[in-house]
Amino acid sequence: MHIFYTPDINSDTYTLSEEESKHCIRVLRLKVGDNISLIDGKGGYHIAEITKDHHKKCEIKVIQTEKGYGKRNYNLSIAIAPTKNNDRFEWFLEKSTEIGVDKFIPIISHQSERKIIKPERLNKRINSAIKQSVQAYRPQLANTVSFNKILDIDFAGKKFIAHCFDTQKPYLKDVICKNDKILILIGPEGDFTKEEIKLAKEKGFIEISLGDSRLRTETAGIVAVHTVAIVNQ
Repeated sequence: MHIFYTPDINSDTYTLSEEESKHCIRVLRLKVGDNISLIDGKGGYHIAEITKDHHKKCEIKVIQTEKGYGKRNYNLSIAIAPTKNNDRFEWFLEKSTEIGVDKFIPIISHQSERKIIKPERLNKRINSAIKQSVQAYRPQLANTVSFNKILDIDFAGKKFIAHCFDTQKPYLKDVICKNDKILILIGPEGDFTKEEIKLAKEKGFIEISLGDSRLRTETAGIVAVHTVAIVNQ
């Protein structure tokens, strides 16, 4: 069944956005009486029937609702440095959303090559990913923050920093448990500096390894997200 993102749905009747209406009527060629699925990004999954097939204002009526659809037993925030190549960062957001993340926090560290992102474009990529993977919970894309600011975040959970320096550090899979609330820092292409790692440890972050290979930023992010998901299966 075709899926549409409806973040502000709050009653049994609803009008799709102009963009979603166009996709529904002009692209998919759906008609009055056809059923579609809706996700609101807050755990609601709805089955609805099209009542007016207008390409700018498609009207629907909800006929079935499920709350808490696909709710995960853990909470994961990924604070990651945007990659120099925009496509690689968008790919990371898309695939991580499909696997399961609660919050993305773009961070700027000492060796960051990209310091400006386009939230509107990135949010569209996230919206597309939740529809593709039927995720009723939409990850939040936070404002970009500095590395020092993320260290002072009020976070009641386990905090980790991943890096590639050859030091004694455990694998992520060995220091997390089911149902954990987790924050993981992922650095830029040039990694975090030793001083940044030192500061993070002083703020209660635990050093972790994501494997024996040296990973690109976006790959490291995917490995972290997937590791947490596997531990929680």
